[in-house]
Amino acid sequence: MSTTATASKGDFKPVLWTPGDWNAFFGFGTNILVNMLVLTGLLRFVLKMPDSLVFGRILPALGLMMCLSTFYYAWLAYRLAVKTGRSDVCALPSGVSVPHMFIVTFVIMLPITIKTGDPMKGWSAGLVWVFFQSFILMIGGFIAPVIRKITPRAALLGTLAGVSVTFISMRPALEMYMTPQIGLVCFAIILASWFGGVKYYKGIPAGLVAIAVGMIIAWGSNLFGLGLGGLSVKGVGDAFASFGFSVPIPAVNQVFSGFEFLGVILVTAIPFGIYDLVEAMDNVESAEAAGDEYPTTRVLTADGVVSLIGCLMGNPFINAVYIGHPGWKAMGGRIGYSAATGIMVVVLSWFGIISVLLALVPVVAISPILLYIGMLIGAQAFQTTPIKHAPAIVLALTPHLAAWAKLQIDTMLGSTINAAQAVGGLAADKVGAVKTAAIAALPQQGVLYHGLEVMGGGSILTGLVLGAIGVFVIERDFVKASAFALSGAVLTYFGFMHGEAVGIGGGLGVTPTVALAYAVVAAGFFALGKLGTTADTVAHPVEMHAAPAE
Repeated sequence: MSTTATASKGDFKPVLWTPGDWNAFFGFGTNILVNMLVLTGLLRFVLKMPDSLVFGRILPALGLMMCLSTFYYAWLAYRLAVKTGRSDVCALPSGVSVPHMFIVTFVIMLPITIKTGDPMKGWSAGLVWVFFQSFILMIGGFIAPVIRKITPRAALLGTLAGVSVTFISMRPALEMYMTPQIGLVCFAIILASWFGGVKYYKGIPAGLVAIAVGMIIAWGSNLFGLGLGGLSVKGVGDAFASFGFSVPIPAVNQVFSGFEFLGVILVTAIPFGIYDLVEAMDNVESAEAAGDEYPTTRVLTADGVVSLIGCLMGNPFINAVYIGHPGWKAMGGRIGYSAATGIMVVVLSWFGIISVLLALVPVVAISPILLYIGMLIGAQAFQTTPIKHAPAIVLALTPHLAAWAKLQIDTMLGSTINAAQAVGGLAADKVGAVKTAAIAALPQQGVLYHGLEVMGGGSILTGLVLGAIGVFVIERDFVKASAFALSGAVLTYFGFMHGEAVGIGGGLGVTPTVALAYAVVAAGFFALGKLGTTADTVAHPVEMHAAPAE
């Protein structure tokens, strides 16, 4: 049943806080909290940065960036509500980009930190990476509306669903089953309320109930020596050592000192800037499918501006509109949840209490919330597009499955090699040869690693192009299918799709055989289109129709 309310536009004043905002705040707030906890762990334990830098410089700048972002999107939602006279407008969710959080850590900051032996150099390189990403977003904001206009919704939402199913849903799902005593119980609490409509005592938000139950089970298990959730009194005591008050301090000198690593940085900054561009477009399209139409240019330029501000204040992580708008809207989120999250982030980051929360709340109690969001986004791709476009959505999913599988294999190989070195079973000069031999042996075990590598390269762009080709072939608009196949050829030639690096591969392209195949496909579809092929002259082996409207 629809709950949309519309008032006279001239007299309408949106409510800044509704009961549903509590649900969305606890859900989205815990999502943001998890990301901040992971980010803090990467800085402290992977990059080995000193706490003075992490809690005194980086986190305060991160908090400022995310506060500016969430306040801006709350303001955009308020304006949209005033413009439309609707009381069900939901603000876009935003925060630090999770995929880029890992990319800038492992591809930029960690190698430079290891090479120089100086975490400060790694920090500076990360700041330069965000500096360039910010400008790519701001410039791309003026191109994105055109791309949205010509790209089918099934392609935009299909590639977004691919990200959702793999990189959003899988990790929390696995975490749940690693500690099912907490994970499954909390997941049931979430499902019963957000899908089943169950109301808890005095309207307490389901996210808060799940976290509270998870804490009770985790801390209660310590009484029996089980240690579920990995919490301890000692851990809480140690966490209080990070308490203090720090405000953002300009880091312009650190930004420009990182330009010495510009060559390494640009190789990833350009393709991932394009990734940001497409992902933001997808998320704006997702919000529009849920009933809230936001201006793509303003969204992208806002992400670029707040990321630049954060960068100049010392934050090496970029801001992004998050996947999940339909989910927060479905649980009652409107305008206030976004601004409240911004205030929460400032309190957490400026007072250095993130590690305290990590010591109090088991992460597995929060995981079901992320899985719920992944479920909604995956479902939305099928629910808001024509039924006959379903095959194209599945096609758009496949590159993300390849990218996720390759990441698992790479991580496993890296871990195995490190373990072999640690026990003295592998000489340092043999590492490369062992890794090459292991990958070469995978096809004999039925694992087509090279196929995963090629198909998963640039997965969000690949999914969009394949999804669009699928839609236009289903609609038998072969000229448009040809245009997207040709764009796939160009993007592949320069390494934005199906490649591990941007360039032209010695003049032949990064993956020339794939680029050539796309070009051949483009020529074939163009010929079909110009020959005037219609439904009467081409056999269509599988027909899929929606049920007739009643």
